[in-house]
Amino acid sequence: MLDILRKIVQEVDSAPTLLTALDVIVVNVQEALSTEVCSIYLLDERSNRYVLMATRGLNPDAVGVVSLGLSEGLVGLVGQREELINLEEASAHPKYRYLPETGEERYGSFLGVPIMHRRKVLGVLVVQQQEKRRFGEAEEAFLVTLSAQISGVVAHARALGQLDNLHAPKNINSPRIFHGVAGASGIAMGRAVVIYPPADIDSVPDRGVEDIDSELAQLNQALNAVRAEMQMLGNKMTASLMPEERALFDVYLSMLDDNALGGEIADKIRSGNWAQGALRAVIDEHMQSFAAMDDPYLRERMADVRDLGRRILAHLQKQASTTRDYSENSILIGDEISTATLVETPLESIAAIVTTTGAANSHMAIVARALGIPTVVGVAELPVSSLDDAEMIVDAYQSRVYVHPSRELRKRYKEIIREERQLVAGLDAYRDLPAETPDGHKVVLYVNTGLMADVARARDRGAEGVGLYRSEIPFMLRDRFPSEEEQRTIYRQQLTAFEPRPVTMRTLDIGGDKDLPYFPINEVNPALGWRGIRITLDHPEIFLVQMRAMLKASIGLNNLQIMLPMVSSVFEIEEAQHLIHRALTEVQEEEKAEIPMPKLGIMIEVPAVLLQIRELAGMVDFVSVGSNDLTQYLLAVDRNNSRVADLYTSYHPAVLRALQYIVNECHAIDKPVGICGEMAGDPGTAILLMAMGFDSLSMSASNLLKIRKVVRTVPLATGKRLLAQALGVDNAAVIRSMMELELNNMGLWDIVRPTQRPVGGKLPS
Repeated sequence: MLDILRKIVQEVDSAPTLLTALDVIVVNVQEALSTEVCSIYLLDERSNRYVLMATRGLNPDAVGVVSLGLSEGLVGLVGQREELINLEEASAHPKYRYLPETGEERYGSFLGVPIMHRRKVLGVLVVQQQEKRRFGEAEEAFLVTLSAQISGVVAHARALGQLDNLHAPKNINSPRIFHGVAGASGIAMGRAVVIYPPADIDSVPDRGVEDIDSELAQLNQALNAVRAEMQMLGNKMTASLMPEERALFDVYLSMLDDNALGGEIADKIRSGNWAQGALRAVIDEHMQSFAAMDDPYLRERMADVRDLGRRILAHLQKQASTTRDYSENSILIGDEISTATLVETPLESIAAIVTTTGAANSHMAIVARALGIPTVVGVAELPVSSLDDAEMIVDAYQSRVYVHPSRELRKRYKEIIREERQLVAGLDAYRDLPAETPDGHKVVLYVNTGLMADVARARDRGAEGVGLYRSEIPFMLRDRFPSEEEQRTIYRQQLTAFEPRPVTMRTLDIGGDKDLPYFPINEVNPALGWRGIRITLDHPEIFLVQMRAMLKASIGLNNLQIMLPMVSSVFEIEEAQHLIHRALTEVQEEEKAEIPMPKLGIMIEVPAVLLQIRELAGMVDFVSVGSNDLTQYLLAVDRNNSRVADLYTSYHPAVLRALQYIVNECHAIDKPVGICGEMAGDPGTAILLMAMGFDSLSMSASNLLKIRKVVRTVPLATGKRLLAQALGVDNAAVIRSMMELELNNMGLWDIVRPTQRPVGGKLPS
């Protein structure tokens, strides 16, 4: 069964259309289970009916014609229950529905399995038999497994609009709505620019061209370069390989001929696709052909063809890298967009970011928030390769992405964008006002930085210092570790910009979702792996250089504070203190200057620290909660996994109670405690954090004015009342709703979700 399952999945993945894929499934399942009928019904959401879309055994004329309501027949029952139904005599069941168009009266036994994707029923896979037969457990397991495997294909087709109306012709340029997870709030309108990683042939988009001769010339240059590589490799292995083994390189060369891959790619270019898109299309066709072959040896040749494709693509990208154009209001889209890739783009042209993977608190999303770029991540069904230059609207308040939006929708969003700009202009009035509640409680508002672009915005918006400087960003923007002097220069700029206000610099925090291209960390579970202080203590040579650079940068300014990430034990603090003191002694001797020891703090991200917090806090000068990671670890939710993104919430009762415990324990030993996670920049949670007693809130520059307005609007007494209510509630959704209702009642709704109107007005969908 496993081999059959693998074969079906390969053929489905290679099918050019959804209908072809469905036909592949029903034919193969019927043969594998030796049954008389296999059918697939898909849910048409517009009509709320299950439409027969493929069958082997029923009347083929019924395909696309016969349908059942959500509660009709055994198919509807499978969908309602969201579980398989196995009946030896289907006609005896009260939900049995006779459909004469299908000719199914001859078939008695029935096994139906729901096709589900992210808790939603997309369709039902059915097998039937004329004689009475109860399908066995192995057959049930086979269909359940197959259903889970193909659900992604059906979901992708649904995202493309192919399931919106199963009876209507499809227009690839018709409006589409995709849902993801908000990474950075805001709204943008613009045109898509597909970002794909180097030599990742699957991610290359289709793109029209005007100068076909130029594309053909680029192709020829790339083919010649790869031919030279193959000849060089063949010559290099002359002494090591037998002639028949070296023949593989001759095969490679022949595949590059004008009569083989080279000619096919050129034909695609002449049909109007750019060289890289034409290459991807040709390689895809060959992959489908190989996947359908039964011969294992021939199937293995898929790797050879793919390797050649990647080599050609690498050379094409070298030629095209200098010509990439970013027009005004470009919307970056891709399967994955790294922080480094984002920062390398002309940021003034970027209106929004959309990715198919990732989560709200990935490092890229955090940087996007700092830059004020609306971002939606985890849009799993987005057909990236077909959207280059497509008109799009990104509504990160509602986690929606509109592709080819209607004229009415564009008009409405233009009004919303104009209103949002007016709101921002209104918030400027709060820039120079103290962050103090109406009943006299002062709240310190810090900013999170990592790029020099953050600095001017932060100062303009009244930041009282830096609560978190992400020192890893300069490391991520290079192809090697930055030198001590390079680091010193960067740190000095940050410290000088905010002097005499404090700047808290987090030591190098890589690993998890923050990789360095020149220092790869490959782990099965990176969130629980080698990251943060664990890496730098294992590499004291890296840590010492960074400490020396920070200390040198602070000379004469004395506003440096150092913070250790991912701390989980007393030992780590002791080791770090030893290295910092060593670096301080070295710098003092080298610079012939008396440099005061900076204040040292720890980030609370690991839940184990909560049970030892007094001992750990007693060893340092201050404590700062990293609420993003602490929430992730408390809830056992990988914040970069879009499948569980909806389980990640800062309003979870366990998170709120843990934060209150941290404040109480730190204040009991007179240690200041701040918070620098994304909770600090959210109006609802900021009220609760203020009421808990956090001494400082540190956030993205884009949120400073919003939170300043919230602080000046909400009395501390009101915040404490809301906190008491929240701590007594056992449901995160209820707590969120409670806070949003209060914000609405206080006239603060527009700074939370401008595109939603809880009172009057309704956004068209």
